Amino acid sequence: MSKPIKITVIILSLMVCLALSFGGGYVFGARTPTSPDQNLALAEEVWDVIFRDYVDLDRLDANALSQGAVKGMVEALDDPYTAYLDAENYKQWLSNLEGKYEGIGAYVGIKDEQIMIIAPIPDSPADKAGIRAGDIILEINGSPTLEMNIAEVILNIRGPKGTSVRLLILHQGDTEPEEIEIVRAEIELPSVHFEMKGDIAYININHFSERTDEELSPVLQSITKEAATGIILDLRRNSGGLLHTVIDVASRFLPKGVVIYVVDNQGNKTASMVKHRGATTDLPLVVLVDKYSASGSEVLAGALQDYARATIAGTITHGKGSVNTLHQLRDGSGLYITTARWLTPDGRLIEGEGIEPDYLLELEGEDAIQWAIDYLKSQ
Repeated sequence: MSKPIKITVIILSLMVCLALSFGGGYVFGARTPTSPDQNLALAEEVWDVIFRDYVDLDRLDANALSQGAVKGMVEALDDPYTAYLDAENYKQWLSNLEGKYEGIGAYVGIKDEQIMIIAPIPDSPADKAGIRAGDIILEINGSPTLEMNIAEVILNIRGPKGTSVRLLILHQGDTEPEEIEIVRAEIELPSVHFEMKGDIAYININHFSERTDEELSPVLQSITKEAATGIILDLRRNSGGLLHTVIDVASRFLPKGVVIYVVDNQGNKTASMVKHRGATTDLPLVVLVDKYSASGSEVLAGALQDYARATIAGTITHGKGSVNTLHQLRDGSGLYITTARWLTPDGRLIEGEGIEPDYLLELEGEDAIQWAIDYLKSQ
């Protein structure tokens, strides 16, 4: 079976994986000075020539030129998860981790080099304005998105509540685009949704934020009170989040052991272990995944699969298996850079491979949930 088209997924709210989220390997790093390499001599030579010979000396902006050089180095890496953020965008990026932000409320990704709406958040300004999954964003406030990277798209769409943004949208199946003006609002981002479906508990985690583990604890307590016989954990369209949160959530379902191995550029392998601090469960478990399940959701699904703790069902996941570190630079800007790869407890590489489910499903939406209910009851 051929792997599904991989889509670089980003949560407008979260953002951590510059294609998301982490996604599930987001950490902070201090600036670490390194000795200049001889290869920097060329850059220094160009700098000197510009400031000596450029015709309009009064137009030269040393700060803008240095930022341009940094952006050029980052682009040369050709890594969709590495990005340079100026000082203002660095501060905005940090706010993505708090579980709320100001914007339109939508999940955004890249497909075939086009900016695509993965899904609007229910009842958000985007949802109410008619934004739909699969929409292509052609322009933001008149500026073509083809000229923007994914970080620029997110930061251009975001903005203070009460302000508006104009998006030129091409809906799936349409031939003519539509301009939609959306008034931004404060978007609350609860990451856990729970409901009982008969005697089966349905839990949807749409991303891993600082609040996810705290939100999950009362859900597991409710499951006990409701005398649930099984759990469906829905990780479809979950593009990741914070690594320590993923470890906390995995610890709700695993009794012990390694959740993930992190391998750095020197080949050093570090294990992140199960840690118990709250309610846990050993009920039978089905995990639903799709091609948008990335990073942290792949870490969780991979660990549960390796320990045979859960049955994984859906499609092959995205294949984003890298750790990204956010460094603050000396001028207040930031560098978000890929620093390590992940291996599942059994040593499987996630990057570029994804997690292959135990059961490949063509079913979507409620049909996949019903399949999981039937499966749990049959067991």
